[in-house]
Amino acid sequence: MNPERLRRPLAALVLGGAAAFLGAVLPAHAFTNPPIQVAQGIEYMCGGAAKGEAEFMEMVAPRWAATIEMGVSDGKGAQLAGFPAKASVQIRQKYTGQTVMDVQTQSPYMLARLDPGAYDVNVTLGGLTLTQSLIVIAGSPARASFLWPSNFDMASVTPPMPQALAQTSVAR
Repeated sequence: MNPERLRRPLAALVLGGAAAFLGAVLPAHAFTNPPIQVAQGIEYMCGGAAKGEAEFMEMVAPRWAATIEMGVSDGKGAQLAGFPAKASVQIRQKYTGQTVMDVQTQSPYMLARLDPGAYDVNVTLGGLTLTQSLIVIAGSPARASFLWPSNFDMASVTPPMPQALAQTSVAR
């Protein structure tokens, strides 16, 4: 019996099974990973606006020193989907007040490779700043969640939609 004759169908079966498995695991509309950026010498990544991207950010969060999660309450104890406006994130050393990182984000998740230490994190959205302490310990991911109240005026910080801009220019 020729062993080469059996290898080809077996290889095709294995490769076909792997392709079918990957097709089931990775949807056809897979997204690209959010880019890793650098600010003040610190790597960070922002994302999570879409469901798949949010799942990705949650999956990789344990590999980053700090996770900052942002959202707006729906008034019923849950968080509204997405994060439609730009927020300013400022991270300061807790005891010296020195700014370590200052960035803008429009995403509900921000992951950062902070050095171990104690920090105060200020997140400002539409003039309302929320502050939390964050303790980063080597090898143990830290997390801070910022949730704006349901009565927060999102309309004042959300940029107008392209449709609304077109309608206002036509009305003039």
